[in-house]
Amino acid sequence: MSSGKRVRPALSSTVGGTGNDPRMPPLHLLRAFEATARMGSMRQAAVDLGTSHPVVSRHIESLESWMKTRLFEMGPRGAVLTHEGKTLFSAVGRAFRLITAAAAEINPPPSRRTIRIWCMPGLATRWLTPRLSSIRAFFDKGDIVIRASDRLPDLEGGEAEIMIGYGSLEDFPEGAKLLIRPGLFPAASAQWVELHGHPVSISTIPGEMMIHEDTRRHWAEWLEKAEMTIEGPLSGPRMSDANLGFDAALSGQGVSLVSRLLAANDLAAGRLIRLSDREVALGAYYIVTATSVRDYKSVATFTAWLKDSLTLSECDASPPEISLSYT
Repeated sequence: MSSGKRVRPALSSTVGGTGNDPRMPPLHLLRAFEATARMGSMRQAAVDLGTSHPVVSRHIESLESWMKTRLFEMGPRGAVLTHEGKTLFSAVGRAFRLITAAAAEINPPPSRRTIRIWCMPGLATRWLTPRLSSIRAFFDKGDIVIRASDRLPDLEGGEAEIMIGYGSLEDFPEGAKLLIRPGLFPAASAQWVELHGHPVSISTIPGEMMIHEDTRRHWAEWLEKAEMTIEGPLSGPRMSDANLGFDAALSGQGVSLVSRLLAANDLAAGRLIRLSDREVALGAYYIVTATSVRDYKSVATFTAWLKDSLTLSECDASPPEISLSYT
């Protein structure tokens, strides 16, 4: 049975000359490498470079042949740098930033500013994007770019201006600000409840019916803090992130841990059914900003609005509109 991974060709010993060749690798190969390493995906690198996935793939293979070593390992999480790849990316990344800085000094960018916001996938899809018009109002002199990602960007390297992440305070760099600590509770789709019935207690739900993130730690921690136990092991399917788990529950595949913050619309519409009145917080949302924009007034007012809006959403209230108190 196929593993699902693409078999990559063996490295050629003829591309780029001998191992002692002092020449720098071709710049177009380094551009493809840098974008892939930065984005964590050849497909996203292709979008970033304005080319196609096959072109980026060929460039990476050619560079690996030139270097005579693997630079990436391909897996379900995308393109992961090898030890040699990390060494090269450290040097290439610095070099490209120096080139960018020199170009900006010679040809300064226009006054219109780009605000790149990275956000946890679930929050970006179900909460942030529907409020895009409100967000744009805070940055009326700039362009907004929102990327759904659970990876912390290189803020000081210019990869993003703002990151809205989820976890514990120690997971974030200095200066992170707490936004909200949402409570989590089990929920399933209306179809699932119709098929399996509304459980009398969470302890009666079979372990294989529970939908997990990449590990089963979250369900185990929730049950412990809720002072509950279930019969048998936690053996349900695992998803790469909470947003996929939410979608799986919504499509009737089992029971997932959700928050009112993200599930309010589906709960109100009856698409999702809450299965317990117990609510446990396992982590919190934090906002982190690049040093270069921490004193930027629009970022400060956006952060205040974001915190208030998230709090009201968690309380099932309508999100506030922008008011003079924020300006």
